[in-house]
Formats: sequence, C-alpha cells, structure tokens
Amino acid sequence: MRIAALMLAGGGALTAASPALAGDVVITVTDLRSSKGVVRACMTTREDIFPRCIKDPTAHRTVVPAGETIEIRFSGVKPGDYAIALLHDENNNGKADRALGMMPKEGYGFSRDAPVRMAPPKFKDAVFKIEEGLSRV
Repeated sequence: MRIAALMLAGGGALTAASPALAGDVVITVTDLRSSKGVVRACMTTREDIFPRCIKDPTAHRTVVPAGETIEIRFSGVKPGDYAIALLHDENNNGKADRALGMMPKEGYGFSRDAPVRMAPPKFKDAVFKIEEGLSRV
C-alpha cells in the first residue's frame, strides 16, 4: 500500500498574531491488494498511542471504500506534528485480522512509509509536520 499526502490550508494573508488556520490533508492510496472491503484511516498527534489512534478522541478518522486508487480527506486539520495509520479492512469487520495472533492478514500502511520491523512503527518514524499554508508531504 502506498500513501501520498498533501496539506491544503485556508488562504489569505498571515501574520504572527493570526490564529493557526485549519486546512485539509488529502491522502492518495494506491497498490491495495484488492478492492474488497474498506480502508480505515486515522491521523493523530499523540505519540503515546500511535498507531492505535482509536484511543485518541481528537484524532481525525475516516473509512472509505477500497478501490484501485482512493483519496482520503481529513478536514479541519490544524498545524502540528501528525502520523497516519491505515488498515485495508478487506472483510469490513472493524479490526486488523491476524494470523496466529501476531502477523497481520490484511494490508496496512503508515505515513512516510514508516517501516514495520517485528512491531508497528514508532511515531517518530511516521511523523510529518503540517504548517500554515500549503504543505507537501
């Protein structure tokens, strides 16, 4: 699964006294194994719970139908440090199915293509910064 992200923030002149503008983060996902089920996406600023964003009440979450190429949009995103976790929930049962209780049976992905080594990646490996204005990740 491949991920590309683009931050689109509100326009206008910015000054140091202006409040941080919220914008959109748009993610394009390609190379899914199949078009069955859904893709569950979660974006958080919480290093302590990543990638289990469900534990973060302020996380941005969405579910979209799986397909050849899909676009995921998070709206109202304020500037900050974020990490994204994706699950291709092929049977749409709301959880990451595992073989022998350990190895994922369904596809997954993380921002910055963070590597998985015997465990999910750390926040520091998946984190990206969203700033005011247009940010490309």
